[in-house]
Amino acid sequence: MTSNEKKLHIAMFPWLAFGHMIPYLELAKLIAQKGHRISFISTPRNIDRLPKLPPNLASLIDLVKLPLPHVDNLPEDAEATIDVPSNKVPYLSKAYDALQDSVALFLKDSQPDWLLYDFAPYWLPRIARELGIPNAFFSIFIAALLSFMGSKALFGGRKNPEDFTVPPKWVPFPTTVAYRFFESMKIFECTEADVSNVSVFSRFVEVLDGCDIVVVRSCMELEPEWLCLLEDLHRKPILPIGQLPTIVLNSEDETDTWLWMKEWLDKQAKGSVVYVAFGSEAKPSQEELTEIALGLEQSKLPFFFVLRTRRGTADTGLIELPEGFEERTKGQGVVCTNWVPQLKILAHDSVGGFFTHSGWTSVVEALQFGRALILLTFYSDQGINAKVLEEKQIGYLIPRNEQDGSFTRDSVAKSLRLVMVEEEGKLYRDKAKEMKGLFGDRQSQDLYLESFLDYLKTHQRLSKLPSENICS
Repeated sequence: MTSNEKKLHIAMFPWLAFGHMIPYLELAKLIAQKGHRISFISTPRNIDRLPKLPPNLASLIDLVKLPLPHVDNLPEDAEATIDVPSNKVPYLSKAYDALQDSVALFLKDSQPDWLLYDFAPYWLPRIARELGIPNAFFSIFIAALLSFMGSKALFGGRKNPEDFTVPPKWVPFPTTVAYRFFESMKIFECTEADVSNVSVFSRFVEVLDGCDIVVVRSCMELEPEWLCLLEDLHRKPILPIGQLPTIVLNSEDETDTWLWMKEWLDKQAKGSVVYVAFGSEAKPSQEELTEIALGLEQSKLPFFFVLRTRRGTADTGLIELPEGFEERTKGQGVVCTNWVPQLKILAHDSVGGFFTHSGWTSVVEALQFGRALILLTFYSDQGINAKVLEEKQIGYLIPRNEQDGSFTRDSVAKSLRLVMVEEEGKLYRDKAKEMKGLFGDRQSQDLYLESFLDYLKTHQRLSKLPSENICS
């Protein structure tokens, strides 16, 4: 950026989940590296738990702390989904919605050139419009999920869980991408219990309808068909921003914790270890954990298992490994119930595969190092992510009962061995290595970023934003 170019001021407001805040922060850092100023808005405890900013960017990224309003039934100090069991998340949504006055006041006082927000604040497009602030829905979800949701005009057509188990009628190309019945049922159960009175589906639809543009954490090289469909559905600019791969900082995490992990990984053969982690929020049931653990044991593969046994202090549903599991597998693998430096583990040469929940941040982190994917979904967008990865032969789904989602230790063991060592699964290992060139390509990422910033600079405070067809 030359010195006489206008520097933008961009405000960002992610949903209260670290799987959302971290990609927002990654984008904030990339934008700040170009000399623009960021106001990153969240709650005090969340901001205090974010990764430390690089010293050269700290002056350009203003971390704005807005206190989370009190809501009955929301545990004290709970400010993110990681702090509460899944049945308390609707109360977090209610508290998040109660931030709208303080967000509006901040925007009125600071007058940013652009505002980027998440799927949850369905009330924010109206506020931005009233303040004359150009605004974008920055989706950490891929275009396939957004297209699967449909537009506001199409929203009311699907009323039952079964309706979401087939590709929507507005998808003009052949695809298998849809939820399985047990995944759809989980979403409906959450929707029916939502005390905020606004379902997740409604939030998506209102935000997609009300925003000026849609910025998608994706790229044309991965899902051109879904990006073009998204543009056709919404008739507004759709800007892919790239995959936003997280940068590994070798100077960090040189703690005793990482040193013992590295020491164990160093002893394993190259590409032999299955890294097992299901994100910061997904927590298996006791039955699921038993089958996962015994499947790992049965596979005979070396493993590094990161197990989340609790979601916040209000979570009373204790889950435990099968009796004697850790003793029996002492020479085979390790189990860690605390935070781990996931990127550094995935970057280690001994890791060959990632047994994951299919959250997109985890997918990006794995593929930027060419790690093969074994997929076990739990909720939300993960079902669509997994089907996209399966359809493109980038990942292998653990076979499950379509009605109740159950699976066996045998299916876990066979799936792991298929992807990690057997000849039949070589296509998944090869595809992961091929994807490394796409997901880890910093030059391509920078081109997407430059294109995005050029758009923001040339479309400031216009009453109507012209459409720029990415598919022409």
